[in-house]
Amino acid sequence: MACLPLGLYPKLACAVLDAGCPTGAAPRGELPRVTRLTAVQVAQSGTYVALGDSYSSGEGVWELSQAPVNDGADRCHRSEGSYVPLVAQAYRFGGGTAFYACSGATTRELLSGQHGQPPQITRVSAAASLVTLSIGGNDAGFSKVLTGCIVKIPWSTACVDQDAAVNRRIEELRTSMLKVLKEVRVRAPAARVIVLGYPRPFPKEPVETVDNLTVADQRWLNTMTRRLNDTVGSVVAEFDRAIAAFGAPGSAEYVDAYEAFTGHEVGRPRPFLNGLAVDMDELRVNARSYHPTGDGYRRFAELITGQIAAGPGRPMNNVLVTDPNAPRRGAAPPR
Repeated sequence: MACLPLGLYPKLACAVLDAGCPTGAAPRGELPRVTRLTAVQVAQSGTYVALGDSYSSGEGVWELSQAPVNDGADRCHRSEGSYVPLVAQAYRFGGGTAFYACSGATTRELLSGQHGQPPQITRVSAAASLVTLSIGGNDAGFSKVLTGCIVKIPWSTACVDQDAAVNRRIEELRTSMLKVLKEVRVRAPAARVIVLGYPRPFPKEPVETVDNLTVADQRWLNTMTRRLNDTVGSVVAEFDRAIAAFGAPGSAEYVDAYEAFTGHEVGRPRPFLNGLAVDMDELRVNARSYHPTGDGYRRFAELITGQIAAGPGRPMNNVLVTDPNAPRRGAAPPR
């Protein structure tokens, strides 16, 4: 045996004794490998679930004649023109996309349901890896506030006289917004949750009356939008700090859209928000009024896709665990 050429003995032992044969497998007993996922990997790993109000459903571009996106889309004014389908096209989500935002939704209705449909929150499960939503505007009563500002005697102060009531509702939003985030996290503890804010509706320095809204009215509405965004944003930031402090997976991220439509506000030559739209046949204000146009929703899609790529501004604590000792697919089990 000593005379056998170098390297021949191991081959002979393998052939005769079935010992020492190379397997390509990791040594027995090797510890599992833990790989920290990137923000994009976390987002794409499961299902993208889109929740929220009219700014997410696509109210501004919804048409009665269009094919419904899914069950209940006609009652929720859920449109393919929303930012949601654009985000779904930009990234490949392992579990597909579930689009259930509903026009008119408040934080309470997001948890309890609207129009006889299951609550939006029930669409979230452990399979969700990304959840986006816009919420809070209806809690603040912005639709009724805007109506009160438009349907008034010219030059009256009926618009800004709503200040105290709106501020109270915005402050009360802190508790309900926190409840929404908790409910989403209970159902999808490893998901990234991205909350989208609202754009400034009028130019930073308005110069003329628009839709019976004076310069003072427009400035006040801009201020209320800023206050709403700051309130929601602070709740989301505090929630994410708690997630990070415990080293837990997932995140809560806020996208401030306040300046997103700068140069394209209502009253500008190419607005990203619909101005006042009136159905003359029925003599009523169309719901698309003061909601994003197609360009507006495309801008929202840019904000969301950009946030998906950027992440929460901290390392994600989501990990992938692989077992080197597990048999390879199709390989014979160890003897």
